[in-house]
Amino acid sequence: MIRTYAASVLLVVSVGAWQPARLPAESPPAAPSPSPSPAAPYSLPWLLRPAAAASVMRLDTTVALFANPANGKAGHTVVESFTASYKASPRIAPLFRVSWVDHHAPDPTTPDHTIPGATREASGRAFSNPLVGLSYVRPLARGWRVSLFGASAIPVGDGGGDQPDPGAAAAIARGIPARSAMDNALFAVNYWTLIGGVGAAHVTPALTLQGEATVFQLTRVRGPRSQDDRRTNLTLGLHAGRFLSPHVSLGGELRLQRWLTRAAPVRANPKARETLTAALGPRFHFKVGGHWVRPGVSYTRSLDEPLRAQGYDMVQLDLPIAF
Repeated sequence: MIRTYAASVLLVVSVGAWQPARLPAESPPAAPSPSPSPAAPYSLPWLLRPAAAASVMRLDTTVALFANPANGKAGHTVVESFTASYKASPRIAPLFRVSWVDHHAPDPTTPDHTIPGATREASGRAFSNPLVGLSYVRPLARGWRVSLFGASAIPVGDGGGDQPDPGAAAAIARGIPARSAMDNALFAVNYWTLIGGVGAAHVTPALTLQGEATVFQLTRVRGPRSQDDRRTNLTLGLHAGRFLSPHVSLGGELRLQRWLTRAAPVRANPKARETLTAALGPRFHFKVGGHWVRPGVSYTRSLDEPLRAQGYDMVQLDLPIAF
């Protein structure tokens, strides 16, 4: 009896102490990793350097309208600029640029002293110097980018030498103001030019802000000895762009060119030391066959002398295609 009772108590205690093995709790499903946010859209500048390393073919046409202050006769200059760049790495892109100028003088029988060394202006056509360079762009935190640029313009353009063709020389001279004096190295056909530049951009979904500074060191390698042996030139630029929709942006620029030496254009006209222009226009962004196409049109106005006295107005048609 006692043994039976003891056995019963032992059985109850054993059963009470026993617990079934617990299965491990089921882990909650892992939350999906957030997809990376799309890059903020970048507003491509008009005449400033792009703050991006990319493979691009770009053709832009600038039509400059002006008048001879001596008689009010109108003239125009058309500059076709071709640029090709290749994205060698995410940060480095070599590039090539050349321009073609088609110039129609206001009145070839009327003296025009806006061109140093010329008593009468002729109509003509000319190729510019070619330019080869390398662009380096480094992204930073919070939408910032910095860029470095090095290039050289090779003095083989038309309108140079000791006895240049008058029409080609006039076309090359008029190419400078048509491009807001930002591409001087292309049109300094008697000079070998070394170029160094630095820039910074802040790109957010709401706004692109960009600035750059570029120094040009020109050394004469052909042409008359009456020209400067050396010249130093500086250009500064600011760009602001805003996307009105995913496919339309509006961009504006302020550009300043300044001679750092007393170059021949400054000696001929002290007001030519600086050139200040402003530009504004829309750009469109869409894909064709998987490639981004960003055509745009801008209007540029001269803000100071001597271009303002000639009523300079410039319209730029820009067609970049990214590969």
